[in-house]
Amino acid sequence: MSVQVALVHDWLNQLGGAEDVLTVLKRMFPQAPVFTSIYDRERMPNAWQGWDIRTSWLDGLPGIYRHHQPYMPLFAKVWADYRIPAEYDLILSNKSAFCVGAHGVQPGTPHVCYCLTPTRFTYDFASYAERESIPAGASAILRAMNHYLTRWETQAAQQVTHFIAISREVQQRIKTHYGRESVIIHPPVEMPLTPDHRPLTTDDGFYLIVSRLLPYKRIDLAIQAFGQMGLPLVIAGDGRDRGRLEQLAARQPKADIKFLGRVSDADRRDLLTRCTAFVFPGFEDFGIAPIQAMAYGKPVIAFAAGGALDTMIDGHTGTLFHEQSPAALIAAVQKNCGVTFAPVEIRCHAEQFGVERFVGELTSFLSQIR
Repeated sequence: MSVQVALVHDWLNQLGGAEDVLTVLKRMFPQAPVFTSIYDRERMPNAWQGWDIRTSWLDGLPGIYRHHQPYMPLFAKVWADYRIPAEYDLILSNKSAFCVGAHGVQPGTPHVCYCLTPTRFTYDFASYAERESIPAGASAILRAMNHYLTRWETQAAQQVTHFIAISREVQQRIKTHYGRESVIIHPPVEMPLTPDHRPLTTDDGFYLIVSRLLPYKRIDLAIQAFGQMGLPLVIAGDGRDRGRLEQLAARQPKADIKFLGRVSDADRRDLLTRCTAFVFPGFEDFGIAPIQAMAYGKPVIAFAAGGALDTMIDGHTGTLFHEQSPAALIAAVQKNCGVTFAPVEIRCHAEQFGVERFVGELTSFLSQIR
C-alpha cells in the first residue's frame, strides 16, 4: 500500500528557496495536496494552478499577501489549530515559520519536518523586526506576545517525529531552540543541462547578484563596495528594498550599477553564463543562488556564514569574506581577481547539491523511518 503524503508549507505569497524545495517535493509526491495558510495565486507560478492547494481562514485578509508580518500571531494560531485529515499517513512539512505545529486528526500521524530554520520571528525577533521594517507600534505589540509564541513553538516542535536540517547552521539552531536532533539533507538545486556536464561560460566583465531585494540580503554592501571600486555590478531581482537600494547606488562616486528587476529564466541563465563572478553578501540559512552560479562554473564571492560554509570551498569555488562591511567585500573581490578558477571543477562541486541527490537522500530517509 502506498503512503498518502500531505505536504505542508507556511505560506505561498512569494518565491524563494523554500518554494524551490516545495516544487521538488510536489514532483516527488504528485498526488499530495499542499496545506498552507495563504496562497497569492497571481504571484505564484502558473503551473501551480493545477495543484491541490488548501488554504486557511487567513487567506484573503486585507493586505496579507503583501504584508504578512503583522499577522504573525494569527499564523501561529492557524497552525496550532490545523488538523491534517485522517486519510494521510505522513505529514511532510517544508517549514520556515509556524507550520511546525501542523498535526493530524489521527493521533500519532508521523510528521517529518524539513526545517529551513526555526522561526526567526520568535527566536530572533529584534533582528527580524529591524530588517522587515515593522512599524514601531506594531513591533511593540508583537514583542510583548513573543514570549508566548516562543514557548508554543518550542512545545509544538516536540510533537514532530523527525527533523531534517538544510545546513549545519540550521541543525545547530534546531538543537539550541528545540532541543531536538536532526539529520542534514541539503536543498535541491536545478543543474543547467550542458554537454558532458561542462559549463558553457564566457566572461563579459560584470559581477552579478540575483536575489529578492530585501534588507537582510545585504545588497547595500555590494552597492557600496562596487560603487567605490567602479566595477560593473548587475542586480537582477525585485523587492520592497529596491527604491532604497537605487537611491544608495545613485550616491556612489564611481557607480556602474544596473538594476534589471525580475528577469526571465532564460535571461537569468544568460547572465550567469556571462558574468565574471557571483556576489552573495547576505547571511543565509543555505543559499541556493550561489550553487546555481557555481553550476555555470562561476566563482562566488560570499559572506562566510550560514549555508555558505556548507557549500563553498574558499579559494576553489570562490572567495569568502568574514565581515559584513564594504571594505571586507572589496578585499574579497580583489583577492578573487587574483585567482584562476577552474569552471569544470566548480561545476562538479555544484553537482553534489543537485535535485537527484536530494530526491535520493530524502527517499532513503523516509523509507528508513516508516
